[in-house]
Amino acid sequence: MPDLFATAEIGALRLANRIVMAPMSRNRADAAEAAHALTARYYAQRAGAGLIVTEASPVSPQGRANRSAPGIYGDNQIAGWRLVTQAVHARGGKIFLQLWHAGRISLASPQPGDAPPVAPSAIAAQGFAAPRALAAEEIPGVAAQFAKAAKNAKEADFDGVEVHAANGYLIDEFLRDGANRREDAYGGPVANRARFLFEVLDAVESSWERGRIGVRLSPVNPYNDIRDSGPQRTFGEIAQMLGERGLAFLHVDESPGEGFDWAAFRRRYPGIYIANGGYDRERAVAALESGHADLVSFGVLYLANPDLVERFRIGAPLNRPDRSTFYGGGERGYTDYPSLGQGKQ
Repeated sequence: MPDLFATAEIGALRLANRIVMAPMSRNRADAAEAAHALTARYYAQRAGAGLIVTEASPVSPQGRANRSAPGIYGDNQIAGWRLVTQAVHARGGKIFLQLWHAGRISLASPQPGDAPPVAPSAIAAQGFAAPRALAAEEIPGVAAQFAKAAKNAKEADFDGVEVHAANGYLIDEFLRDGANRREDAYGGPVANRARFLFEVLDAVESSWERGRIGVRLSPVNPYNDIRDSGPQRTFGEIAQMLGERGLAFLHVDESPGEGFDWAAFRRRYPGIYIANGGYDRERAVAALESGHADLVSFGVLYLANPDLVERFRIGAPLNRPDRSTFYGGGERGYTDYPSLGQGKQ
């Protein structure tokens, strides 16, 4: 079986290794809600990853959960992300943009007419205001937001895109019956609840071939007060449907869930599988050797170790992450983590 440092192919892309930088919100967009030169430096430092998946990028003002995540719906945002892709490509890296609509977790102020945030059903997440349920005739318009964002990502010279269908945001809200109580074609059976995800994928395919599109799922992660009454059945069916799609990969947050059988879930998806969730080097190697995963993504470890691939390769000590700097701020805790030979932090 391949090891962490073996090359990998996803769609038409050949990756230098099987180590993926996971998407991580860093909340450092500029005043125009765009990526900028410091963002480019941050990602370029980590271009040794076989693949980088960026932090979640809002596809529209309607789907923005905060004002400090770099968006992908304006010309200035395309230009900002292009700084990032150019910097990563200059170092030989590959990078996908994660497309994001926050659904019921979105800010209220950017909504048209100051309406509540949108969701599949008018069910509030704990700690958030009640959203309004999308009318059926509005849903194609939301999918079109993803289509436009995907087109913009291509203009920004990304290598592909990842559709964010995890963590209690809009697509995940449609997938899980704790947030989706609809009685129309988007609610009820799993195939109906997955309908919006596949309409988004259809929309994204207007700009990208399937081998350049990934999907992110989090079957049992309760983040943003999301839940499902039968995650094994729900996400097993979704994985099987996605497996018939011929996508670049399925990227899965394997957060612990009581009674959830990850091996059974994995068997439902025949394509490239990226495992994520608290992995270290030892667990990642085991996942590859067993065939459970084709690639493994790392979040906090990559945040604090820009040269994570080389550290893993030679067994070097890892920098300690500074959690106080995870969200917002400037260079500190962002671009100042030392590489090997630069001393300890």
